[in-house]
Amino acid sequence: MTRYSALPLPVGLALLASGLVACGEDGPNTRPLTSSERALVSHANDFGFDFLKEIAPTSGDDNCFVSPLSVSMALGMTYNGARNDTEVGMRDALGYGTMSTAEINGAYRGLIDLLVGMDPSVTLTIANSIWYREGFTVEPAFITTNQDSFDAEVSALDFSAASAPGTINDWVKTETNGRIDSIVDQIDPDTIMYLIDAIYFKGTWSSEFDPAKTHDATFETQAGVQKTVRMMTQGAEFPHAARPGYTALALPYGFGLFQMTILLPDAGHTVDEVAAGLDASAWADLQAAMTTSELEVSIPRFELEYERSLVDVLSAMGMQVAFDAGADFSGINPDEDLYIDEVLHKTFVRVDEEGTEAAAVTSVGVNVVSLPPSFVVDRPFLFLIHDQHSGAILFAGKITDPPPAS
Repeated sequence: MTRYSALPLPVGLALLASGLVACGEDGPNTRPLTSSERALVSHANDFGFDFLKEIAPTSGDDNCFVSPLSVSMALGMTYNGARNDTEVGMRDALGYGTMSTAEINGAYRGLIDLLVGMDPSVTLTIANSIWYREGFTVEPAFITTNQDSFDAEVSALDFSAASAPGTINDWVKTETNGRIDSIVDQIDPDTIMYLIDAIYFKGTWSSEFDPAKTHDATFETQAGVQKTVRMMTQGAEFPHAARPGYTALALPYGFGLFQMTILLPDAGHTVDEVAAGLDASAWADLQAAMTTSELEVSIPRFELEYERSLVDVLSAMGMQVAFDAGADFSGINPDEDLYIDEVLHKTFVRVDEEGTEAAAVTSVGVNVVSLPPSFVVDRPFLFLIHDQHSGAILFAGKITDPPPAS
């Protein structure tokens, strides 16, 4: 039996922030979620918060930016090939609970269709692809399921050709609107498959910042360094809430279905402490606690590129079996010994006066603390980009030292 030692799973994505065109005449296009879609969003958000809790502390004083939804979808495609203990380990890590495989796939299908067409004033695309070594036999059911459920583009490719990495990277670049140039540097001789998810998001603020009001201001980094940033400022009505250890502000995009929520730790608290306290229940409580009033808001412009391997993170979350030589991916090919060798995640985010653009290859009996009439983001913070209708969290990040936006 030939043994292929790697099933690399690169995951690409990016988040940017230049403005979209103004809202068009068409309004939001929503529908009620099915029970399976609601369950998947709940499980995906649980996974997302667990993922953020693992990522945030390991980044130390550095910034980080991830898309739990992108990771979930790439692994969701791979899950269709997992069997026995590998399937159980991935199911537990991804938080699928008691959902059947058919329910999981159907929910992904419905969620993709809902998210990409929901707000015509926001651009959101979700693209998936599977690239396998020419001559390698892939179970037809694995291909068909991922085509039907994830709209996956499936291609056999001569991995030994010098042009092979460029072919994959061209797809990534196209699907991320040029924000991520590559996900594959070179292809190992043992690599037989890449499964890639790319998410691209671009939205203008419902209430844009006036560039004329952007000014130099001081931001204290997590390392305690005082640095000058370009601070955007505006006064408008925004949803906000105060929770134990932090205050939260929501900045809507377009028709308001998509939002960026900023979590600003109180004095004496860190962003990692705030991240550690987040889960789906705490997130739901925060959304319910939001009230809208006039605020003077100041947030820094920033631009960030982020890249890291996720093998250690996913192993810590219970997926170790998928990375071991004894993994069972017989749903991809029953005659070969396959395991995941790498999960690579790349992101980009730009936040400016017009909005955010993204592309890619989470309380009981608590006293409410009064929120001041101003919300100044002059210290490390968390932020999440999410959909208010379905509740899905698309992106999450930790900014400890805002890189300047060009």
